[in-house]
Amino acid sequence: MNFKIEGGRKLKGTVTVNTSKNAAVALICAALLNRGQTTLKNVPKIEEVARLGEMLESLGVTLKWRGHDLTIKRPAVLKIAELNREAAMKTRSVIMLLGPLIHEAARFTLPHPGGCKLGERSVRPHLFALEKLGVEIISKSDHYEINIPADGLQTDQEIVLYEAGDTVTENALLAAARLPGQTTIKFASANYMVQDLCRFLSTLGVGIEGIGTSTLVVRGQPVINRDVIFNLSEDPIEAMLFIAIAAITNSALTIRRAPIDFLELELLKLAKMGFKYTRSKRYKSQNGFTNLVDLATRPSKLKALEEKIHPLPYPGLNIDNLPFFVPIATQARGTTLIHDWVYEGRAIYYTELAKLGANIIL
Repeated sequence: MNFKIEGGRKLKGTVTVNTSKNAAVALICAALLNRGQTTLKNVPKIEEVARLGEMLESLGVTLKWRGHDLTIKRPAVLKIAELNREAAMKTRSVIMLLGPLIHEAARFTLPHPGGCKLGERSVRPHLFALEKLGVEIISKSDHYEINIPADGLQTDQEIVLYEAGDTVTENALLAAARLPGQTTIKFASANYMVQDLCRFLSTLGVGIEGIGTSTLVVRGQPVINRDVIFNLSEDPIEAMLFIAIAAITNSALTIRRAPIDFLELELLKLAKMGFKYTRSKRYKSQNGFTNLVDLATRPSKLKALEEKIHPLPYPGLNIDNLPFFVPIATQARGTTLIHDWVYEGRAIYYTELAKLGANIIL
């Protein structure tokens, strides 16, 4: 797909933030835990969701779309051996099937994840987390062999995550959701998609304490059979895209339904750079728990921050929002230092802006 862009124009108008792709992926995987019917409201129809849908359908899961609402109904027995490996190898989301599938079979295989060229994004933290529950995972050249001990998964465990990653936290949650007793997950991510997953699991009857913190206490339900409807939260990364567009083009835009709890640090740093905006009072998303605001941006003269800009796990500056600060920095007077320590290959793409006249040193 090629784009032809005619630049040099001020933008105007109103845009509404869509729901989160990352939350959608986690909740679609989580629906495998539920023997009842799961309906997810306002799901983004993007390639990652489509590939994941192909994988689930190959397992025997029924997916029905009505507009952007997705209804998921799993069979009594999942056909793990028939997993669509071509779809699986095109997406990183396949790794998130580990958590649900360890409750379905004593032995199975999964292909290595694909779909991301930003860096190695090691799956080792996922393996360490599930090994704590007794899962044996052997890495082969193009797939993983997963074996469950004859006496079953270990319960009442304390899992210290190897890193505070989003997907590894989600996998640990998905694994703990159907374990009897209490599973404690420490050094957990508290990012937006993890909070969505926690809220969704709570609607399935799973007890979770510590939502929004780095320690989660999960009281699982060995059998989950509920018909549930769940509204996804709005996407802070898409909201940041529109904020960045306003800052870069020096335009007045209205950005509706921005999830403010996951944008506050980004907006603070932008304000210190001279970015001008106003925001409405907080109101709730349709899910009842995500805090939203409407943002109105104004033309602004930007200046570079004296401090470096770098990401951290939530509540730090979102790792996925860091790249937006690169084109923003091209419009700021002075020199900006941006440190992208998470993905060893991503900063290479920033240098492409040099073709447009940006002064970038990697």
